[in-house]
Amino acid sequence: MLPSRADVVIIGGGVNGLSTAYHLAKKGLTDVIVLEKEKFIAAGSTGLSAGGIRQQFSTEVNIRMAMYSVKKFERFKEEIGEDISFRQVGYLFLLSTEEEVELFRRSYQLQRSLGLEVEWLEPSEVKKRWPYIKVDDILAATYCPTDGYADPASVANGYAKQARSLGVKIFTETEVTGIKTEDGEVKGVETTQGYVESPIVVNTAGPYAHLIGQMVGVDIPARPYRRQIFITDSFPEIPPDWPMTIDFHYNWYIRKEGEGLLMGMSDLEEPSSFNMNVDWSFMEKVVEHGIERIPILEKARVMRGWAGLYSITPDSQPVIGPIPGVKGFYCAVGFSGHGFMLSPATGLILSEIITEGESKTFDITEFRFERFAEGLAEGERHVI
Repeated sequence: MLPSRADVVIIGGGVNGLSTAYHLAKKGLTDVIVLEKEKFIAAGSTGLSAGGIRQQFSTEVNIRMAMYSVKKFERFKEEIGEDISFRQVGYLFLLSTEEEVELFRRSYQLQRSLGLEVEWLEPSEVKKRWPYIKVDDILAATYCPTDGYADPASVANGYAKQARSLGVKIFTETEVTGIKTEDGEVKGVETTQGYVESPIVVNTAGPYAHLIGQMVGVDIPARPYRRQIFITDSFPEIPPDWPMTIDFHYNWYIRKEGEGLLMGMSDLEEPSSFNMNVDWSFMEKVVEHGIERIPILEKARVMRGWAGLYSITPDSQPVIGPIPGVKGFYCAVGFSGHGFMLSPATGLILSEIITEGESKTFDITEFRFERFAEGLAEGERHVI
């Protein structure tokens, strides 16, 4: 039964909401409830993501958060007690224009200066290591062997189990329909299961984040965009240690998924929507480009596909922290496709802000909500 009061209400039972709940409880703030509108936790963007985990970003804060998160993913079974199938096969970025080479060279130098063991590769080296890749138009590549992928649902479940063991309560099929405020302060949330009084509300609602923002009169400039993934039948020609390969210019990617392959490509011309239907005509474009880049894929047979939603901001950076003018309202939204891979760091950051007033571990100045009114910096450039 939904309690009538809680110290903290978290809206959204995806990986970031659950990571936040776990980290808050670990700090001793255990009167926390998580509200998820779907039947299961991790039913939205978390469970539908490609599961990629990388540290190759263009901004220092994202690199630092990603490096921290990778360390946590490496020790997840030991610390959280859940096997997340973390496969550190690396991320390989293929670059085909001079502008991309210049961007990634700057990022490479920044990443190396922060201690990330990333490699700069010439096309000949790419061909030598991964002979199936066509490199005729590739100018350079970067590769980080500690990147990889894991099972997002297992990460979410691990955080949920630990959070529950510490006293957190998680409610599914409980949709937030309104947030009560008085004199610029949060007072509680209205839900389909009743009212919960609380001085702190945390918005980790993923693609629905802007709708939650509207409940307190705030326009959070994060909007949902469909991203589609396709899975092939068993394809042994591509070995199990094949890296997550990103053809950056085309927003196309591929990795192993069990015995088969997982591939996808961003359609940057598609408008914002909550559409999660699979467009099989778009699948043809994904496969066609795959065959162009990795010709052996002409033997692959697509078996199934699904669609999920990215929550994208104008600078491809998230909004993390308190929202000015609404005391007690916090956000961790708009990750632009990077939410899962940064979730260990995100949960820690929010727990620090809520319990200590600021993040002691990371400088998250770039993630302030106020930046949209003040003028945006360059933002994150390594976005797929």
